[in-house]
Amino acid sequence: MNQITVTGMVLHASPIGEYDRRVVILTKERGKISAFARGARKPHSALVGVTSPFTFGEFTVYEGRTSYTLVSASVTNYFSELRVDVEGAYYGFYFLDFASYYAREYNDETLLLKLLYQTLRALTNPHLDNRLIRYIFELKAVAVNGEAPQVFECVRCGDRERPALFSVSKGGLVCSECQRTAGDGIRLLASTLYAMQYIISSPVEKLYTFAVKDDVLAELGKIVSAYLDTYVEKRFKSLEILETIVR
Repeated sequence: MNQITVTGMVLHASPIGEYDRRVVILTKERGKISAFARGARKPHSALVGVTSPFTFGEFTVYEGRTSYTLVSASVTNYFSELRVDVEGAYYGFYFLDFASYYAREYNDETLLLKLLYQTLRALTNPHLDNRLIRYIFELKAVAVNGEAPQVFECVRCGDRERPALFSVSKGGLVCSECQRTAGDGIRLLASTLYAMQYIISSPVEKLYTFAVKDDVLAELGKIVSAYLDTYVEKRFKSLEILETIVR
């Protein structure tokens, strides 16, 4: 077996047998991988603390023909703040699930991993609204996956000058000349449209650097949720739980 070291974050952990764990790790080098952590449930195992969700660092694994085995880890961030913040933790679990849905083994998931890391950091910032963090993450994640709505020009004719409505069914803006084809068109607040453009086009490091007014936050949430309902096939149990907590 080949021993390698990967940088990543634990997305999920589940018990295997009496003493072992199976962990799913989003890595920069190998995409999403599953690894067996032998003895990780024994009280004095060195792997006890490094196989929990949110754990970020370098993981040394043996790469077998069909699976990986976790040997050791050097942790950079446990995101321990989320372990004492119930609401923040459930937002975090939802973000882990969302990232897991898009990630694939052997894909270059560097940008998705960076987005997830910066998003969890944002959750630990008491000055940021968790709802805004959620909408930013959701929109940027679909953009990273190449499924972002078109918010810079008309999806039908490419016009950038005429007034436009946002159509979920058409996948973005529809100008005044093409609006008859979009029965679900919504005229967005200028600040909502600008926020969407900023989220989609900005580097990950600059995403969580702004705030919006309540009306913009509400409209952004409505649009992003409708877009995900249409274009993301999976329904996340973690989101259902989160929404019961934050109502």
